[in-house]
Amino acid sequence: MRDQPRSRRHTITRHLPGLLCVGALLVAAPSPAAADVEQGRIIAERWCAACHLVGPGQDTATDQVTTFAQIARRDDLTTDSLRRFLQMPHPPMPDLQLSNRDIRALIAYLESLE
Repeated sequence: MRDQPRSRRHTITRHLPGLLCVGALLVAAPSPAAADVEQGRIIAERWCAACHLVGPGQDTATDQVTTFAQIARRDDLTTDSLRRFLQMPHPPMPDLQLSNRDIRALIAYLESLE
């Protein structure tokens, strides 16, 4: 840093502790994807577990519907097709009127089961 003007060197030195703290917080913070997966699991347990087997800890569900693990393994489903499916009412499922955030979280949870 010898060739840098004194003012620039001083600015970098003065802001370095703050930048290091911000960097440490970014590394330590959970990723949005992890938060979406957890939120999706909560939504699935609340709204879907009455009929679907939604996770490994659940032992009862309706045997006439697919499990979330089976849905996650389907090759013909994409993120977009799942989003469209969850946005539209489709009997016999109840119309849950999920928000875009809820849908994103449910899809993240499903994708985590693959």
